[in-house]
Amino acid sequence: MRGRCGRFRDNGSVRVSAKSDYAVRAAVELAAAHNSGPVKGEQIAEAQDIPLRFLENILGDLRHHGLVESRRGIDGGYWLSRSPEEITIGEVMRAAEGPLASVRGERPDELSYSGAAEPLKQVWVALRNNVRGILDNVTLADVIADRIPPGVEALGKKPDLRAY
Repeated sequence: MRGRCGRFRDNGSVRVSAKSDYAVRAAVELAAAHNSGPVKGEQIAEAQDIPLRFLENILGDLRHHGLVESRRGIDGGYWLSRSPEEITIGEVMRAAEGPLASVRGERPDELSYSGAAEPLKQVWVALRNNVRGILDNVTLADVIADRIPPGVEALGKKPDLRAY
């Protein structure tokens, strides 16, 4: 939205929380070590500069959602429950924090507006679908192989519109 000076105001934005960012980075570390056996939480925390206690909670969420397995003990650690080719960034983020896009905690397709705001439901559903279209089409294997899908890569190279 433009402010009085014609520049875009920061009205908030689609945000990736620290928890989601940490969850994806931890999953990428596990993907990179996929065939090397269990990885200690301390190793992941150090490699990605994630507070260990926070990481352990996140790994618990990923385990609860069936993305990660773990074993205690000297030979213990964490590993992906499926191949990195089968796990998307969107799946990791949903395991960490729930739906990728919501409005006031509700699913966009379950909203209803009246009057002049009625068409907003379509905007929020489109936003959710675009977020899904990106995050559900990039796998952990894509990230560790540095082969981001072309459509996503092209979007990533567009300038940040807030700068204009």
